[in-house]
Amino acid sequence: MDRLEQIKLPVYNEFEVFKQMFDDSLQSSNPLLSEVMTYVKQRKGKMMRPILTLLVAKCFGQIAESTYHAAISLELLHTASLIHDDVVDESDKRRGRASVNALYDNKVSVLVGDYLLATSLKHSALTGRLSLVDLVSCLGQNLSEGEVIQLTNTGASDFSESVYFDVIKKKTAALFAAAAKAGALSVHSSDEMAEKAYLFGEMIGIAFQIKDDIFDYFSSDEIGKPTGNDMQEGKLTLPALYVLNTLQDDAMRQLALKIRSLEANNDEIAAFVQWVKENQGIEYASKVMVEYRDKALLLLSEDMPLDLRTALEVYVDFVIEREK
Repeated sequence: MDRLEQIKLPVYNEFEVFKQMFDDSLQSSNPLLSEVMTYVKQRKGKMMRPILTLLVAKCFGQIAESTYHAAISLELLHTASLIHDDVVDESDKRRGRASVNALYDNKVSVLVGDYLLATSLKHSALTGRLSLVDLVSCLGQNLSEGEVIQLTNTGASDFSESVYFDVIKKKTAALFAAAAKAGALSVHSSDEMAEKAYLFGEMIGIAFQIKDDIFDYFSSDEIGKPTGNDMQEGKLTLPALYVLNTLQDDAMRQLALKIRSLEANNDEIAAFVQWVKENQGIEYASKVMVEYRDKALLLLSEDMPLDLRTALEVYVDFVIEREK
C-alpha cells in the first residue's frame, strides 16, 4: 500500500462520497462553463486538503453532511484562487498541464473563478454552521491578502524572511489550516480543539509550501515546472532569502533585485539558482521544513484512535517527502 492510500484508509468510504459530491458541484447547464468545469475536474490533484478535513472530523466525531459541504466549499475556493492566480501571474501551466487562461483566455478564467467562488459560498451555507461560513470567508480574505502582499513585495529592496512567511501563512498554510479546522467545527468539537486543529493544519501548510519552493531549484517533468519558474515570476523564496541574508553578496543582491523586477534573463536566473544551491540554501530550507513537520506532529493527541493518528502522521511525512 502506498502512502497516499494509507492516509486515506480510515476515511476511504467517506472520501468516495466527497469526490462524487465535489464532481456534482462542478456541473453547469451553460455549455462554456460545463466545458471548463470538465477540464477543471480532469486536473484536480490528490485532494490533500479535503482528506485532511475528513480525517480531522473523524478524529473528533462522526463525519456529517456539514463535513462534506465544508470540504467542498474549501476545495472550490482553492480551485478558484488557483485559476485567478494563473491570470495574475500570467502562467500558462499548472502542475505540468495547460492553465485555464492558456486554454481559453483571461476573461473566461476570471469569470469561471468567480463562479467557483460563488459555488464555494453556497456550500459553506449548506453546512448550516455560521462558524464554517465565517471560516471560508476569512480564508478568502487571507488568500487575497497573501497575493497582494506577494505582489507588492516584488518592489521591495530587502529580503525579508518574515514577509515570506507572512505570505505563505495567508496562502498555502491558511488553506491547510482551514481544512483541518473545518473538520473539527463540522462535528461540533470544542473551540480549543478547533484552534488546535487550525494550528496543526498551518504547520503542515508551511512545510508543504517550503517543499514546493525547494522543488523550484530542480528541473523535473514530474513536478510540472522548470527550474527557476518562481524566479521567472519575480518570486524569491526561502532558499534564496537565506543565502542573500547570510552572505551579503552585493553582486548577487543586485541580481536578486533584477529577478524581482522581471528584468533577469534565463542565464542570469540559472546562475542565481546555482549560487543558492552551492551556498546551502536548499539545506537551510529543508531544515526549516522539518522543524514545521515536527511542530505538527507534536500537536497530535495520544488519545486519538490509532488508525487516524497513524494516517495523520503519515500525512505529515508525505507532505515533506513527496516528489511532486
